[in-house]
Amino acid sequence: MKKFIVSGCLLVACIIAVRAQDSAASRALTMAEYEKAKTFAVGDPDKDTYVKFENAYILDHNGFGRPYFITGDDGKRKRIDLYRLILKEGRIELGTVIYYTTENGKRYTACLPGYKADGKVWEKYFEDIHAIDKEEQFFVLKLSYVLSKELGYQLYRSATGAMGKEVSREAGTYGNDICFPGDMEVVLAGGLKKPLSEVRAGDEVVTVDPATHLEKMVVVKELTMHEAKNYAITRLLLVAVRETGEREVVLSSRVLEATPNHPMSTAAGEKKAGEVKVGDKVLCLDAGRYDEFEVWDKTEAAGGMQRVYNIVANEGSTLIMNGVVVRQK
Repeated sequence: MKKFIVSGCLLVACIIAVRAQDSAASRALTMAEYEKAKTFAVGDPDKDTYVKFENAYILDHNGFGRPYFITGDDGKRKRIDLYRLILKEGRIELGTVIYYTTENGKRYTACLPGYKADGKVWEKYFEDIHAIDKEEQFFVLKLSYVLSKELGYQLYRSATGAMGKEVSREAGTYGNDICFPGDMEVVLAGGLKKPLSEVRAGDEVVTVDPATHLEKMVVVKELTMHEAKNYAITRLLLVAVRETGEREVVLSSRVLEATPNHPMSTAAGEKKAGEVKVGDKVLCLDAGRYDEFEVWDKTEAAGGMQRVYNIVANEGSTLIMNGVVVRQK
């Protein structure tokens, strides 16, 4: 899986109430309190549900319920615990402390500020979760899922907004080339995968019927290669979430990059990649079967100088690119 960019708007985050933080008695979390909150350590989240620090602050697990357990594509199980950060004097809620524990017991701590916090505090929060994401792949995605469950979908769209900005449409080359970057992986016969740029005439690749999900091996007649340009690239982050039990979550994701005009099949009908919307359902290959994944995030930006490629096959109407079912040109 590849790195992804999630987009949104910082302004939305500053106007959304985080649980009960919009009471008349609330005040903003300061930068000093934000840094201090990240040092608050809870020994056993299963037992320590109400903890005092410095006789001035409280971490209260009440209201969030049991922890979330999220298993990603790698099979590794992560745990996320949420605590309300409360100023003891006046019982003022300042934010939410997040504990993210890996399968090896390593714990990362973050502090989601209350909506009244200064923009500088929010910027520091974005920097901190981005730093964790560099060490723990897809941390932001997993955290965003939990926050969307707990605090509402709009909080997800805002809380990741400072992590990346779309480049203007004019910054990339738009044309008639219907292709993919060369590092997209194609599914070959036998389940093998190969970067698109390395596919050759005579290779056998998988095509699948979107309606019946029946697979067929087809022969590559030609790999079309287009000259290097600064192509506009649509990047789609697709997510499937299966809740296998109460607060037990299996999370799968796929990232697809394509020129905006490449055709795709969605549950709403055929669309160009650039026309696909957040919330659309797209068929993906997942652990040997085909399931609908939801488009969780979409960006369109200049991809930098590169060649783009496309497969011409002798039969079939689809290909499997980065685990995503796409239409043949």
